[in-house]
Amino acid sequence: MSILVLTSDTLIGTPATGNLEYNGQFFGTDSNASRAQLQRIVQETSKASTSGTSVDFTGIPAWVKKITVMFNGVSTSGTSDLLIQLGDAGGIENTGYSSSYAQTTTTGSSTSGLILAAATSSDLWYGSVIITSFGSNNWTSMGNLTNTGAVRISAGYKATSETLTQIRVTVPSSAFDAGSINILYEG
Repeated sequence: MSILVLTSDTLIGTPATGNLEYNGQFFGTDSNASRAQLQRIVQETSKASTSGTSVDFTGIPAWVKKITVMFNGVSTSGTSDLLIQLGDAGGIENTGYSSSYAQTTTTGSSTSGLILAAATSSDLWYGSVIITSFGSNNWTSMGNLTNTGAVRISAGYKATSETLTQIRVTVPSSAFDAGSINILYEG
């Protein structure tokens, strides 16, 4: 096995043969000797949602184009909107969102985060939300969550001020009291 050592933080071109990981991106050569950048999927460590009003995921690389937020039995101690907020180097942004959810005849909307549901105590939420780059720091979301037979679908949009680097799942006027949250991200 050979080891490649890069002496610069700039990669000029893609490798002619073999595989290379550089700055979180994978490059490889297929059977036709075509060079291509390969997509990488990273799963973070799951975080407990058993206390506090928010769960944060920081250090998201600049090359990320798609983030999946996953919910496993997430519950709150009261009534509050369940939101995802996006952030950049300047911090979490809590304005400028356009988002909605629906469940049969129940609907809701928010401008302070990507709204997923109006949670009440004893609801256990399972499902995922996919957040995708539309380019130029513009992000769209779509999600499906379920709790005890009810399904909530959601969609939203947010333009971040700078490159996205963090995600917050929050219940601003309540607290988490059960479950866990995790993310996957990819280029």
